[in-house]
Amino acid sequence: MTTRRTFIKGLLGTVLAGLFSGLYAFFIEPALRLRVQTWRIARKDWTAKPLKIAILSDLHVGEPFVGPRRIRQIVARMNALNPDVILLLGDYAAGHRFITKSVEIAEIAPILADLKAKHGVFAVLGNHDWWDDLNAQKRGGGPNLYAQALEANGIPVLSNTVIKLEDLGVWIAGLEDQLALIRRPGGQKGLDDLEGTLAQIADDDPVILMAHEPDIFTKVPDRVALTLSGHTHGGQVRLFGWSPIVPSRFGNRYAYGHVREAGRDLVVSGGIGCSIMPVRFGVVPEITVVEMAHV
Repeated sequence: MTTRRTFIKGLLGTVLAGLFSGLYAFFIEPALRLRVQTWRIARKDWTAKPLKIAILSDLHVGEPFVGPRRIRQIVARMNALNPDVILLLGDYAAGHRFITKSVEIAEIAPILADLKAKHGVFAVLGNHDWWDDLNAQKRGGGPNLYAQALEANGIPVLSNTVIKLEDLGVWIAGLEDQLALIRRPGGQKGLDDLEGTLAQIADDDPVILMAHEPDIFTKVPDRVALTLSGHTHGGQVRLFGWSPIVPSRFGNRYAYGHVREAGRDLVVSGGIGCSIMPVRFGVVPEITVVEMAHV
């Protein structure tokens, strides 16, 4: 039999649990926690040397959640991993309005320049990096202020271009953003050119494709050994492997983690920051590591 005292205790417990969950989701997980998530992928067609890739996605910089101090901590953590290559998957710009102080890319790029990898650091842009550059929006294309800041600090930005890591025997291809231009006739317009990008590859060595949004994966040919994406933040709220809201037309199919379809591999990073709302629950901000090897 439920007594009044038992009911009040249960109600109080429920209220306190709700308050703690809200505190955790809005202040602790998005601003204070950081993990390294590792995925190990073995492929028969991986003819290159074993490769350790450290991935950073969706910083969405802005105080109090992701400021310069936080970025320095992340850079130090990534460097300690001693990766072969570091790949930045875009969305450096703030993704929500709940920030107490804006942090410009001109302040963040020199910090990212301290990233160290044996075979280099490479970047692509995300949709927010294009949306935040109003002049680029008016032009309908580059130059983009985020790309300029990164390149001025020694970080190549791959915009529908490729680069060969000769010592490793692997190609890195960078796809331009698929949602780059807003308020266009017919809706958003991408600047991505998958076919033209892959056409630049000159031999049969493995290809790693950097694509900010994972939706392109359905069009990626078998020629590409690994596709790396961000954008979704794992849905920001994820319970028992399911996210109620995912910014992808494929929903939870490409929300987070390692996906293998028809022999093709995709890894979607949970990223660091937030968009729309500064909330994370069950999707701890992460540095993503992918270790590639021959089966």
